[in-house]
Amino acid sequence: MKHATSTLLAATALALTATTAVANENDAAMLKLASTSGCLTCHSVESGKPGPNGMAPIGPAWQDVAKQYRGKPGAQDFLTRVVLEGSSPYSSHWKGKVSGLSMPPNAVAIKETDARTLVSWILSLGQ
Repeated sequence: MKHATSTLLAATALALTATTAVANENDAAMLKLASTSGCLTCHSVESGKPGPNGMAPIGPAWQDVAKQYRGKPGAQDFLTRVVLEGSSPYSSHWKGKVSGLSMPPNAVAIKETDARTLVSWILSLGQ
């Protein structure tokens, strides 16, 4: 019995290590995609990061985006469209929380498939 418990604990630890390694590789790939696409100019991953010169951040932190949209039907399609087409300064629910007025269209900076992959990763943050 003791051996079975030890074996189970070792297997669980190994599985968690492998899962963490895959997650870290995916995080690194997504951060590279975000960086090369220019996303990190306005956005941070973690909540609470200040923007330029201590002002409010330009765009919302992706952890905040994940929290705002997690579990909402159509969130991935909506956010992918926002990434590609931009957003309206008149309907922003980030008003007062960020210093940017709206998100510019980014279809010239990122392909739709990459935007969809990045949005999927963003929505998974904090789970």
